[in-house]
Order: sequence, then C-alpha cells, then structure tokens
Amino acid sequence: MSTTLYGLPHCDTCKKARNWLARFEVPHAFVDYRANPVPAATLKAWAQQLGGWEKLVNKSSTTWRNLLPQRKNPGSDPEWTLLLKEYPALVRRPVVVREDGAVSVGFTDNGFKKLFGK
Repeated sequence: MSTTLYGLPHCDTCKKARNWLARFEVPHAFVDYRANPVPAATLKAWAQQLGGWEKLVNKSSTTWRNLLPQRKNPGSDPEWTLLLKEYPALVRRPVVVREDGAVSVGFTDNGFKKLFGK
C-alpha cells in the first residue's frame, strides 16, 4: 500500500476520505487508531511534520471542549502523547501518511486532488 489512512471507522470525514480514495482508485490501507493505538513516537513525528501539536489536535471537537481546563495546556511531548492516548478522538481526522512518509490531516476534495495529483 502506498498510502495509509488513520482514523475512526464511524467518522463521517474518514468515510468521505475513504470513498474519495476508492473513487479515484488510490491504493490505501485504513487503520482504526482507537483499536490500533499509534505509538507515542509516531504521534510526535506526525506533530513535528505538521508544524506542532496544535495542527494534529482537533480543538473544535466536543471531546476537546469537554476536557478539564488544566488538560488543555500540555506543556511537553509526553503530556501531549498521554492526552492523545487517553482521548484518541482528539486527533484531527483523517491522518494521511503517504509512501514517502509525508503526513497530512483532514479531508477536502480539492486538498486530496492536490495531494494525490488527481
């Protein structure tokens, strides 16, 4: 597989992304990151590649809004990874990892067209 999509199986955005990939015949694997937790080192690498934890975490989610205020300001990489291990739904979905290791988050039709040259 040249592309791996990390997400949650019942997430509407992940479903749209998977349908788009199927429609454009982009070979891919899907990983449910709640059932198959992503290692802390991988989460950290994704955050670094995206430009920081703020880009990886979905702060507009209900999960984020329901966090206690003191949990919303992790001060270190281990605190961020612990938070995401505890609340996998906080990861912005889907996370797309291409064969070359490039990471992107989220789904839009135009964004995927650019990402996959379609």
